[in-house]
Amino acid sequence: MDVIILFAVFFALLLIGVPIVFCLGVASLAYLTLTGIPLTIVPQRLYAGMDSFVLLCIPGFILAGNLMNVGNITDYIIRFSNALLGHIRGGLGLANVGGSMIFGGISGTAVADTASIGAVMIPGMAKSGYDKPFAAAVTAASSTIGPIIPPSVPMIIVGSLSGISVGKMFLAGVVPGIMLGLAMMVTAYIIAVKRQYPREKRATLKEIYTVGKGAFWALLMTFIILYGIIGGLFTPTEASIMASLYAFVVGMFVYKGLTWQNLPKLLVSTVLSSTSLLLLVGMANLFGWILTSEQIPQMLANAIFGISENPLVVILIINIVLLIVGGFMETIAALIILFPTLLKVAEGIGMDPIHFGVMAVLNLIIGLTTPPVGVCLFVAAGISDLPMTRIVRAIWPFLICNILVLLLVSYVPAISLWLPSLLD
Repeated sequence: MDVIILFAVFFALLLIGVPIVFCLGVASLAYLTLTGIPLTIVPQRLYAGMDSFVLLCIPGFILAGNLMNVGNITDYIIRFSNALLGHIRGGLGLANVGGSMIFGGISGTAVADTASIGAVMIPGMAKSGYDKPFAAAVTAASSTIGPIIPPSVPMIIVGSLSGISVGKMFLAGVVPGIMLGLAMMVTAYIIAVKRQYPREKRATLKEIYTVGKGAFWALLMTFIILYGIIGGLFTPTEASIMASLYAFVVGMFVYKGLTWQNLPKLLVSTVLSSTSLLLLVGMANLFGWILTSEQIPQMLANAIFGISENPLVVILIINIVLLIVGGFMETIAALIILFPTLLKVAEGIGMDPIHFGVMAVLNLIIGLTTPPVGVCLFVAAGISDLPMTRIVRAIWPFLICNILVLLLVSYVPAISLWLPSLLD
């Protein structure tokens, strides 16, 4: 009965639009009050959830992304992508996806990608003759590449939950991230040819070189992060600090968009983003502790194995569960609550933890573009000034291609395990 009330309060608050962090907190407090468990457990579990050295990556990478964004990096990325791809039919759509692939190596979050790329590309594509729902859909869909291509905040969470090397998780996301981007480019091209969207003038080598110099510094940041971790020069946490220092120097002295005057506002924004994310981690840990004490994970595992013990079927069931959850719950909260449980199920059928980690993150970030709680859909709707229903109708081709990539990643372990094996 107490567990029923826990879920009833949680979903009731979620349905009326209460932020997920408060849904988790209020539902947990309701459960603890009814069961008579001392409320001193609340600060204990909150602190236990946030007390992880690897979580220091989060403010570091958020700061690095904010520093680079202030330097007008988004404009350089889009211009570079357009110079390479603009001459193809529907080239702005392809450039949108390409820009997200590059931007994903800076921000590590889908929402930041949607907001930054979308603010430039959605109006620009509409002005160039593209349907606005298509422009918003391709922006929202391609933003999901951000949490897959390193650095990735969800990958950091997976590492902190399971003890898996964050460096290996970063590497595991590279190939799936590239596959995701290429699949969406093919989808955008097919739609563009069918609808006869325009193409841009082919850029000369000189023009590509000129705009490439601007995007070079963004590409170099991703290289520094990956090479530093692979080469053993620094840990992922140290990599986030190095990325922040690099972004500060580039933003201040290369792009010159960063000034001493806007630095305080930028730091406050980083603190707010980091603390809200860490509070979510703490609340989700409290909620997850309650589920564990009620043996909900064991029930879920038994239910899955009760359906089938065939690895192919179990993987499909896990994918379906995570896709549904991703449509209702924020990625980080869903990972903290479900990942440890489903990891045991995955290991029970012989899945590598790194392989499962990539599959789980890919599932949940697809949920960012599915109703009813697809955050990236809301951001794209706000930028394009369109009702979300029109964007949902336009985004289905991209969701289908993303799910096909998900199935490939799920059933072909080498896609995510090849690069991490180089560290062994």
